[in-house]
Amino acid sequence: MLLVVLLVLLIAWPVGLLVWADGKIQHTEALSGASNTPGTTYLIAGSDSRADGTIPDGTEGQRTDSIMLLQQPASGPAALISLPRDTYVEIPGHGGNKLNAAYALGGAPLLVQTVEHLTGLTVDHYVQIGMGGVQQVVDAVGGVELCLDYNVSDPESMLEWTAGCHIADGPTALAFSRMRKQDPKGDIGRAERQRQVVGAVVKKVATPATLLNPADQVKLLDAGTGALVVDTDTGIVDLGRMALAFRAATGPNGIVGTPPVANLNYRPGRIGSAVLLDQDKAPTFFQRMRDGQLTAADVTP
Repeated sequence: MLLVVLLVLLIAWPVGLLVWADGKIQHTEALSGASNTPGTTYLIAGSDSRADGTIPDGTEGQRTDSIMLLQQPASGPAALISLPRDTYVEIPGHGGNKLNAAYALGGAPLLVQTVEHLTGLTVDHYVQIGMGGVQQVVDAVGGVELCLDYNVSDPESMLEWTAGCHIADGPTALAFSRMRKQDPKGDIGRAERQRQVVGAVVKKVATPATLLNPADQVKLLDAGTGALVVDTDTGIVDLGRMALAFRAATGPNGIVGTPPVANLNYRPGRIGSAVLLDQDKAPTFFQRMRDGQLTAADVTP
């Protein structure tokens, strides 16, 4: 009888936890309904919302300061590609503008359509991460190790950093993700640090200390679901698969970086400085990403 009870608990706990977490996920309309392309494509948007007061910089509203494509191909290496928020794109119905303007103009659905138009990839899952929720997630896993090889004292992001690797708590990880003006690579550098933060969280979550501790499981899932908004078809199991794909992409056999860039200071007029992708190389790049054929030589680190 004791063995039966233990088996029931071992099965019921994870199932119940998943059902509970699935019910806490916030959903929004996002997908375009376009024809599927090979593999599974996740669009991950970092939403820099000020609504909860977590980021007290006087800015109102909500922006997409981080935009990443995660591709799990049918075969070949997984790829995590950052699309600079200032990438010059054609926004359906609105003409040329910066990529993050798509979200401001039409929310998640227009951002998805714009990314699909740019890459030729159909987005299967849209995942919006509230950057203000990053600190709760990082604190839920007990902090993460982050590395940066220069000193930073940035009043805008409130990042104070001494060159090297340090264990960062939630507020520090959030500032680490947001700092841009003191990064010599601007948005490209910020995208690298945002990938580093998410990768560090995924790595910490995968440790036995977190996976086997029921209290940590509840705390992590509560913080994680509170920070996420996903499309109406995405559930907790899909998010689990995304975490595995993210881990594969950031692992030794994965591909991480940005698409080929032609000009970091492209000035088409009216919108200031933008990032111009290489118009000759970008289409082939995204095709290779779709088919699992990207190599480290194809990406800008």
